[in-house]
Amino acid sequence: MRKYDLITPEGTKDFLFEECLVRREAEKKIHDIFKSKGYYELTTPALEFYDVFHTESGHYQQERLYKLTDSKGRLLVMRPESTMPIARIVATRLRDAALPLRLFYNQSVYRFESALKGRSNEIVQAGMELIGSASHMADLEMVSTAIEILDSCTETSFSLEIGDAGIFKELMRELNATEDDRENIRYLIETKNYPALNDMLDSMGDTPVIASLKRLPAMFGGEEVFDKAAELYSNERINIMLDDLRKMYEEVSKLIGNGRLTVDLGMVNNADYYTGVIIKGYLEGYGEEVLSGGRYNKLLADYGYDIPATGFAVNIDAIAKITFNKKPKEVCPADVLVFAEEGFEMKAIELSKKLRTEKNLVTEIALSDTIDSAREYARDKKIGRIIVVDSEYTEV
Repeated sequence: MRKYDLITPEGTKDFLFEECLVRREAEKKIHDIFKSKGYYELTTPALEFYDVFHTESGHYQQERLYKLTDSKGRLLVMRPESTMPIARIVATRLRDAALPLRLFYNQSVYRFESALKGRSNEIVQAGMELIGSASHMADLEMVSTAIEILDSCTETSFSLEIGDAGIFKELMRELNATEDDRENIRYLIETKNYPALNDMLDSMGDTPVIASLKRLPAMFGGEEVFDKAAELYSNERINIMLDDLRKMYEEVSKLIGNGRLTVDLGMVNNADYYTGVIIKGYLEGYGEEVLSGGRYNKLLADYGYDIPATGFAVNIDAIAKITFNKKPKEVCPADVLVFAEEGFEMKAIELSKKLRTEKNLVTEIALSDTIDSAREYARDKKIGRIIVVDSEYTEV
């Protein structure tokens, strides 16, 4: 007996007419921005070998992946993100391409999310990857493009958070924690779970590094964060990161103003391969980030091509949902309905093509047996014109 033939799996949904229109419009706006900046589109397979997502710089927990095997018994996964497959492509098929490479994509990603969070397991993402430059200008291009996308996709207000993944990594390097402890600490900082974080760190001793990690989730706000962070923990690497991030903050402030820009040193992305500046973008009306990314200088080395990169991904579904809720869109009816009398069906087909190609009219061919039922159909679908095709063309 079939139990699941009329529903979709948890974390997925059907998108109907108006929702698809809004999504396509959001995709087009983003594509146009990428293409105007010299980015070229590529697509990766929905199915990848598990090894692509299990590298030294970062890996996904198997529990979060959709897994299956091929005919040879090799472990495959549905891609949980797009940056790592693109790194694979750059290290192989695009290895001889001139740098920097400007690439963009628009495709679905699949990963298990906690049912309690209400997140989708299938998400359409559009994103950019700027590969082959470690320059400050590359980071500015990444951040400014993100701002342009947030500003153009909806009529709501937006905000941006910036941080540096290297600060957390440097503190963890000095702590010398196990991989499991590192991931637990990262998760507690990301979720700003102060009690659990303090309990865990208390069990690991009392050092300046531990004290700094306890306060890291609270290091968010405006420019004052940099002075507070300098008092937390200081070494040459962290000081350089803070100076660079302050410079970025001052420059980005000129683009969007201080009121929409926040520094968050406790922003530690789930993707462990980030090494420098990281960003998250938010839109009014949506409780989570709709855009995230940053610099990842070590990831491509895991695929045998040691070059720096930066980029971000945009949650198309989130943007479409916000847009639809703010300003619902209606599917426009056809411009004209063509009804063929018996024996004149091919003539109706030819007329329909002519109306579409020469007049640019959305044209439906009536499948009704009688003109009365065609009229009823046109009335239900709000089609304003009907053309009857026999020996002549008659509009009724």
